[in-house]
Amino acid sequence: MSFRTAMSFCSGLMSDGGGMLQGLKTDIRFPNIGISFHGVGNGITLFGIDIMYYGMIIVSGMLLGVLLACYRAKRAGQSADMVIDFALYAILFSVAGARLYYVVFAWDSFRENPLSVFNLRTGGMAIYGGIIGAVLTAVVYAKIKKVNFGKLADICVPSLLLGQAIGRWGNFFNREAFGTYTDGLFAMQLDRRAVGSDYNCSMAVLEKRYAGQGGALEQIIKIRNNTVWVDGAEYIQVHPTFLYESLWNIMLLALILLFARYKKFDGELLFWYLAGYGIGRLWIEGLRTDQLFLWGSPLAVSQLLSGLLAAGSTALVLAVRVRLRKKKKGIERKK
Repeated sequence: MSFRTAMSFCSGLMSDGGGMLQGLKTDIRFPNIGISFHGVGNGITLFGIDIMYYGMIIVSGMLLGVLLACYRAKRAGQSADMVIDFALYAILFSVAGARLYYVVFAWDSFRENPLSVFNLRTGGMAIYGGIIGAVLTAVVYAKIKKVNFGKLADICVPSLLLGQAIGRWGNFFNREAFGTYTDGLFAMQLDRRAVGSDYNCSMAVLEKRYAGQGGALEQIIKIRNNTVWVDGAEYIQVHPTFLYESLWNIMLLALILLFARYKKFDGELLFWYLAGYGIGRLWIEGLRTDQLFLWGSPLAVSQLLSGLLAAGSTALVLAVRVRLRKKKKGIERKK
């Protein structure tokens, strides 16, 4: 697969129209730590083409992730060309997986116009879908190319974390993926005109949209009832969950890179990643107001999946480590 093919597919992200901000520049404020970003837009226009910061950031994260994976491959005595070849497939299928995951759990948004599923400019991606797509791609790729899946996964896991940490800043420019109302230290203020329709529609529309999801509705209403006025503009005040997740991923990246030399089996870094990310996302997802729910239930699907991944991956790693320790002791007794 060619690099040009992969980047052509990703070009749809570069013109992603997520958010309501197109053409409007507003402030993003962190009043309790005294930081304000003035006149922030969500993209630029070149030769009449809108290029969104969201897409630019996502693609930058992908490219830096590939460079990190190549570096780690060389240090591990593996082929960097093999990593690049795999990365091209992984990028394609992780983007497709992220979109599919979102569509499956937000089908009501596409029911009336199914073809809009293929329009990435409208936004609508879910990171867990991307992770699932990337892991499945690695499984298939390893089998076809006859390479060790565990080694390939451990080489690429830090790149996945790096890409996620960078990619979350796309949510900053899109004014999305934020949390519930807060007046805490890191409270973030967003111009009400620049956020999703949940904060600008009528209460009747809001209640219909969140029928059966009382908890989510309650949090959105709380945000709407606690707006502040600054220089003649109305702002909502919320948790910057994009920032929490980005910092969590950076911390997890550092820990996994430090732990890599102590791993006991190929694939261990992948499972520690799933466990560590699951723990962080379990908490962070609980703060968000844009959750995807299991059909007809109040259960947040990403929060449920995070809990299962955190528990399952931790149990699996500990079980394998115990088995390897027993095996080692058995060998030592025979000697």
